[in-house]
Amino acid sequence: MYLRALIVVMLLVLAGCAATQRVREAVAPVVVPASTWRQVDREIAEASQQAVIQVKVFARGSMEHWRVRVYAVTEENFIPWFSSYWTQEWMAMKVSWYSLTAGDEQDAAATRLAEYLKEQYQEQVLAPVAVEIDPDAILNQATEFYIELLDKQVQVIAQRYRLPARQLDQRLNGVQAIRLGPPPARDASLYQVLHAKPLTTLPAYSALYQQIHSAPAGTGEVSSEAGIVSVARQASEKFEAQMAGRGIAGAASAVAGKVAGAVISLGAAGFRAIAHESDRAETEAQIRQSLGKAFDQAWFKLLNNTGNGVMAGVYYLAGHIEGELGQSAVPEPPLETVPGTVHPPATPGLSAPQTGWQPEP
Repeated sequence: MYLRALIVVMLLVLAGCAATQRVREAVAPVVVPASTWRQVDREIAEASQQAVIQVKVFARGSMEHWRVRVYAVTEENFIPWFSSYWTQEWMAMKVSWYSLTAGDEQDAAATRLAEYLKEQYQEQVLAPVAVEIDPDAILNQATEFYIELLDKQVQVIAQRYRLPARQLDQRLNGVQAIRLGPPPARDASLYQVLHAKPLTTLPAYSALYQQIHSAPAGTGEVSSEAGIVSVARQASEKFEAQMAGRGIAGAASAVAGKVAGAVISLGAAGFRAIAHESDRAETEAQIRQSLGKAFDQAWFKLLNNTGNGVMAGVYYLAGHIEGELGQSAVPEPPLETVPGTVHPPATPGLSAPQTGWQPEP
């Protein structure tokens, strides 16, 4: 009896030892070989490169849509306003006042008129279009799209190599995606970037966005400034010549007396209105050419500039991620040079409206 009980106790002890060993084996960490991690790094870098290519297609299509809208609103709002008789009269008065108060300042009238026209262009064209779409929005959308594509591929890679989630997270935390610190909040790892939903909630990305947005000629500084300056210079010269002619008419009306003077003044005003209508088509053609050429150049730079264009956030993240993973960084910028006139290839579903606002070749 005693011997039987002893045997039962020994069997229970042995069974307990075996169970403990099995538990230890079950919780033993999976060891991922270094060679596997190197392959994972390479595949993440390749996934980043492929994501950049896809996002470039998206960004170009979005920028083409923005371009089409700016063309249309310029034709609908700004050009008719600029070429109208009363706007021309108002600007002529402004130029006259600018000239009188300029002193010895060179081109003061043209410079101040350009500032006025830039404000009007922003108010009448760029601001209304921005309600629907603008380069700042495209910058954020492109960066979010890049992160979304990369995150999907990282999950595919993790499943392919059966990577433990905790070890993968540690690996991704070791890859610096944003490095703008100090302070440390301006830095972010690849893990943080992939898990920020939305990306704009990440302080480091907000800092990156502000850096791109505030850069000279960046997404926050969109205008056809060169075209506006050209238009203002041409208009200023025309108005100054007109005001000189009006001075002669005013002197003649003063000499002729009240009744005859009023007739002369009314006749001069009527002649200006008739002359304006005959010159209106030419005025509109000039502003189309000046604005169109300048806008197309600005559009091209916003699309292709790796430092402050709509793809700048994507290029920054891809460059740091691929660099940390030992791959080539930012893709080479396009070999195209900025021509005087740019006609981007048509995007499916989008076409420039038949507004006539196209820079001449």
